[in-house]
Amino acid sequence: MKKIVIACDSFKGSLSSREVAEALAAGIREADPHCEVHSIPLADGGEGTLEALVEGLGGRYVEVEVSDPLGRPIRACYGRVDGGETAVVELARANGLTLLSPEERDPWRATTYGFGELIAHALRSGCRRLVLGIGGSATNDGGVGMLRALGFRFLDAAGSELIGGGEVLEAIEKIDASQCLSELQGVEIRVACDVHNPLCGAQGAAAVYGPQKGADPALVERLDRGLRHFAVVVEHYNGRQMADLPGAGAAGGVGGALVALLGARLERGIEWLLQMLRFESQIEGADCIITGEGCIDRQTLMGKLPMGVLQVARRMKIPCIALAGRVELCKELLESGFAQICGVTPEGQPLSEAMRSEVARENLRRAIHGILASDRTT
Repeated sequence: MKKIVIACDSFKGSLSSREVAEALAAGIREADPHCEVHSIPLADGGEGTLEALVEGLGGRYVEVEVSDPLGRPIRACYGRVDGGETAVVELARANGLTLLSPEERDPWRATTYGFGELIAHALRSGCRRLVLGIGGSATNDGGVGMLRALGFRFLDAAGSELIGGGEVLEAIEKIDASQCLSELQGVEIRVACDVHNPLCGAQGAAAVYGPQKGADPALVERLDRGLRHFAVVVEHYNGRQMADLPGAGAAGGVGGALVALLGARLERGIEWLLQMLRFESQIEGADCIITGEGCIDRQTLMGKLPMGVLQVARRMKIPCIALAGRVELCKELLESGFAQICGVTPEGQPLSEAMRSEVARENLRRAIHGILASDRTT
């Protein structure tokens, strides 16, 4: 019996990784009813990381009321795995960009406080290890909101406590950790992060990601100045340099704050996730692996999810097919080692139509059915 493993990312804006897998599985079974199909929903540190780890490791979800990016109460969940010892917390659940309408996006005000509330709840509940996914944020507050929820206080020159989003960064003059959660002592923190941007500058958090979060050029400049100032304050506080740390700019500076003030380790998202899920053992004996994401282009080569899956597949000598809503081929992709790279959107179909969930499902089902049917006839 033929065994096919589905190991895809979400098609952002259309389908979750689980929904992608369901559509592909339907097409596979239509083409070969006797095929064994094994689905492993994946993510690379952003949205979907929580489901991938909780469901892949047999964990459970915990729902908590926290603050959204603008301080409004919402219900959000995190996961517990390894018998409850490890918490899986996804920033986007509490403070993600998708929680705001385009008109509400405002990194000057948006805060990571809700993310910190999720972490605090996990620590108070007895978790001793944290696995954090920090993609998809609506924020540019340097992680100050998250740290405040964990007990840090940020003071201005007059000694008054500062509360807010990116707006407070320029005014911070002192960090007070005297009231931090005692549960932070000795906790292991690992962060799934495939963003290598530094904190500040032309490739920093504000310049690269600020505009999509609602910042105009003037605000980008001011946010960048605030992050740079915050980095100086952190260095004076504990000697840790975070401005040029690769990955410090992730989630508007959360990456840098986690490393410099909580001693976290930034991990390459997909490689680490595959290790945690014991991916090699799950694909052993497979005849084919299907991976993919919404768009496959030159950026895919820079360590994105399909490349992580391909690297494991090649080590185990298993053919790997890549599917995407849109494909922009280049010489390096053609030579990367995929057995096939296939765009699933029919020629002439408008993007707005292709991104509708029911249309994306049908495109995926039809594409994999066609690939497998063609393979049987050759």
